Amino acid sequence: MYGRQERVALLLLLGVACTVIIAHLILTTVGKQPFAQPFTNNSADGELVFFGGTIDQMIITKNGGHMNLYIDAITIFVPAQIAQELTLQKGDSITVFGVVQTYRGKKEIVISSEKDISVIPVYTANNSPA
Repeated sequence: MYGRQERVALLLLLGVACTVIIAHLILTTVGKQPFAQPFTNNSADGELVFFGGTIDQMIITKNGGHMNLYIDAITIFVPAQIAQELTLQKGDSITVFGVVQTYRGKKEIVISSEKDISVIPVYTANNSPA
């Protein structure tokens, strides 16, 4: 049915496909955290970064319904399709993972998934969630 070279090529193709699927599953499980760097004003465009703090201000854009979060004068851009799924408010402590982008001469962090934003629980003096 198949010649020797065709069988070898088919086995190699199946081996590569299995390797890619396994790598995808491992990287999905691990997440972005091991690959992200802390955000600084020197972070390069396209760099995967993480940043955290307390939301100082939230603005929904007039065009498109996107959300801009401001933490310590750093802008975090949340596209509309992700912003619709979030229940954030001013004063929430969050950690974000995103890609650095320069918009109108200013660095910002662009979020690509709802999973890239984590709300940090606030604890009271008796160590119970507030």
